[in-house]
Amino acid sequence: MDFLKNKILLITGGTGSFGKEILKKIINTNVKKIIIFSRDEKKQEEIRDEYKNTKIKFYIGDTRDFNSIDSACKNVDYIFHAAALKQVPTCEFYPLEAIKTNILGTENVLDAAIKNKVKKVIVLSTDKAVYPINAMGLTKALAEKVMLSKSRNIKNTIFCATRYGNVMFSRGSVIPKFINQIQKKEDITITNPKMTRFMMSLDESVNLVMFAMKNGAQGDIFVQKSPATTILTLANTLKEIFKSKSKIKFIGTRHGEKEHETLVSKEEMAKIVEYQKFFKIPNDQRDCNYDIFFSKGNNKIEKVNEYNSSNTNQLNEIRLKKILLKLDNIKKCIKY
Repeated sequence: MDFLKNKILLITGGTGSFGKEILKKIINTNVKKIIIFSRDEKKQEEIRDEYKNTKIKFYIGDTRDFNSIDSACKNVDYIFHAAALKQVPTCEFYPLEAIKTNILGTENVLDAAIKNKVKKVIVLSTDKAVYPINAMGLTKALAEKVMLSKSRNIKNTIFCATRYGNVMFSRGSVIPKFINQIQKKEDITITNPKMTRFMMSLDESVNLVMFAMKNGAQGDIFVQKSPATTILTLANTLKEIFKSKSKIKFIGTRHGEKEHETLVSKEEMAKIVEYQKFFKIPNDQRDCNYDIFFSKGNNKIEKVNEYNSSNTNQLNEIRLKKILLKLDNIKKCIKY
């Protein structure tokens, strides 16, 4: 991580799962300063008490307020933009709140970065932004579009994005919910047993962002090649790990849920750059010359498939168990 040497890093939503994981990974590097930007005073205090490190600076603010994020961006070199409303049900009930945070908040971060001459911004996105069917996915998709639009018109600040699948044990993810049900000896509630989800660790999410920070050009979107599993396989594997006798109860697909999630659309797969562990989706450089936009197509699109959680590498219970047992949070739950 030599690119962080003597640099100032700002993490929006820095008290969330990603922010805490990346802080753990870079605190002992030669980074000059890490600014934790969030609305959560309590979680900031917990991080302050845990680390007691003068490299970490805390900023109470909200990305919805341009002046707030603009003030925090002074002298910053790099930004990881993780602040978002991420819960599908929450965004379904309060779509305007999702618009304010996920779209307008992203625009504020990018504009503040341009104004303060930040070197690079990585916007954290989600598989739900591809072929979106719910408010969370729709707002994250538009956040990506805002990033791509601005990236076409600036030179001094580089904007990139990363897309995640299901980050295991992140806030609001299904694994903590299943474990909580197991520990309470309740039924494990599954929406659809055939539903598939990508499996990605918090550590891998940090590695993806670091790869984007180091290698991303203007407007690039990066995706990790991740394995997936069915929700039923996940529930049965957790039952095995915790020696649980909980029954599995099927409750039906919730509003706003997909059976399979997509990380790269068919249209994007036609132009990807492939690495060993990642896909790079380069920015579409077309402008508003409508003749070019509508008259010229891409024959390759018909020859490729989208990259989704049903056609990626599928994990069975044995392989999934090995992955889950490596997670620190799983180890802690087993101990207690």
